[in-house]
Amino acid sequence: MSRCSRTVGIKSPKEMDEIEARALETTMAGLVGQYSERHRFTTADLRAIHKSWLDEIYEWAGDYRQVNVSKGDFPFAAAVRVPVLMEQLEKDVLARYTPCNFSERADVVRVLAEAHVELVLIHPFREGNGRLARILSTLMALQAGLPLLDFGLIAREQMESYFAAVQAGLDKNYKPMEQLFGEIIEQSLAVS
Repeated sequence: MSRCSRTVGIKSPKEMDEIEARALETTMAGLVGQYSERHRFTTADLRAIHKSWLDEIYEWAGDYRQVNVSKGDFPFAAAVRVPVLMEQLEKDVLARYTPCNFSERADVVRVLAEAHVELVLIHPFREGNGRLARILSTLMALQAGLPLLDFGLIAREQMESYFAAVQAGLDKNYKPMEQLFGEIIEQSLAVS
């Protein structure tokens, strides 16, 4: 898929990934502390976060995608369904689980896993959906009094397990993602 970059002259996917990663670091630094522990996240927040992160790179940043996308042979939600699915995400997940002020870690792990999987399965934007889901998970974890989440485990060792956990969410089975989030939280606590 063409990324339709505002960054003229960039042809290398690796270079584009580096530009996106630097923009994400800057955006994440600004987001920490922006949302209180009482904030209820909305789809408008997700669109604004996506836009603030990628607006200098993509003209469609913050806009729901108009094209169908897949990862390998795994298709994400049809583009025409994205607005309705995002409304449903706001009503069924974000409104129930944010603010994320659960006192039991098992409850935090459960809601982070569900919110993460459901957002990734919708894949509302052309780029950055997994990273946006990680941003949301981190902001929710901060509401629960946890440190910034370190997702390096997924990038280094457990990428296949991560994709399998996302796919398990098609059947509302969030246990595999809960397992990963439990490990991510433990690792994040160990380095904080």
